[in-house]
Amino acid sequence: MKTYFDNGASTKIDSKIVEAMNPYFFEKYGNPSSIHSFGRDAKKALEESRKVIANSINARSEEIIFTSGGTESNNLALKGIAFANKTGHIITTKIEHDCVLESCKWLETQGFEITYLKKAITNETILVSILHGNNEIGTIQDLEALGDICKKHNVLFHTDACQSFTKTDLDVKKFNLDLVTLNAHKIHGPKGVGALYIKKGTKIIPWQHGGGHEFNIRSGTENVAGIVGFREAVKLSKNEHIVYMTKLRDKLIKEILKIPYVHLNGPKNNKRLCNNANFSFRMIEGESITGMLDLDGIAASTGSACSSKSLEPSHVLMAIGLTREEAHGSLRLTVSRFTTEKEVDNVIKKLPRIVKRLRSISPLGGSECIPRK
Repeated sequence: MKTYFDNGASTKIDSKIVEAMNPYFFEKYGNPSSIHSFGRDAKKALEESRKVIANSINARSEEIIFTSGGTESNNLALKGIAFANKTGHIITTKIEHDCVLESCKWLETQGFEITYLKKAITNETILVSILHGNNEIGTIQDLEALGDICKKHNVLFHTDACQSFTKTDLDVKKFNLDLVTLNAHKIHGPKGVGALYIKKGTKIIPWQHGGGHEFNIRSGTENVAGIVGFREAVKLSKNEHIVYMTKLRDKLIKEILKIPYVHLNGPKNNKRLCNNANFSFRMIEGESITGMLDLDGIAASTGSACSSKSLEPSHVLMAIGLTREEAHGSLRLTVSRFTTEKEVDNVIKKLPRIVKRLRSISPLGGSECIPRK
């Protein structure tokens, strides 16, 4: 039985979403900027999608800018705000997604000051960027409290909500958010499509130039079929899915923590994304665990898919205080609404055997450290 537990990297596209997208490949394939009937059909779908996605986060339609995904949205948010201000101070954390951290590193080379702390607002601060739901360990940040602080200091507030969108509460007005990054492929939609919410009146400059699409903020012909798929993914998301995924997540955590010398990374309660479980296994490496799981037909990861080819330990796990050995011993299991309890039971059954086998040949600890039964 092949099972998929890497939904934090990408999800299976819902067949209903594919069905909704199909007409925009074969029948309504016009450019939404064209004025003929094909173009008008595409434009109508585009604007209907914009409205659905805006409503889902309590925003206005004209505040939604479609992009190619989370990475582009984050780059546009950080660089567009930075260069609209020409100079200034940006605050973020060390547990952000790589595309935020790398954007911040690049902005430092352009003369902007970056601080990787939450409580460092100064008179020069122009933007605070905090990840909503962490892609590796699932921690959900308190956006409402952070938004109140930013509003009090008249500082723009951005969040990357790619992992949390539709999985927990996200309200741009309630949380005083100025910019929000979203994408489709983490919620059973297509890859290559995302959006950036930009609060009306926010001073931002385009980062991609051309024909002035998307309210002159993001030039380039829109991916209409993908955007329709994004819309359908949002429409199909339900609270009952959150309840179901939380049940599976909690079962994984409860049973896997019964394995000796295993630690849960991140919180246990509702401050954790409903689909995320992340563990550290002493005396073995996470890559070995995922390799053995893969041989057994189970797809999992050691952390973010965007940095999975790196030999360096996870910057997120290092930032929360793990040693290099503990960080290298991590395993991330992420479920979806399509994951079955039978699949969860399959992982719970096979993982202890894999861990025991790997520890028996591990050079990371002596035999006296290996639990005996």
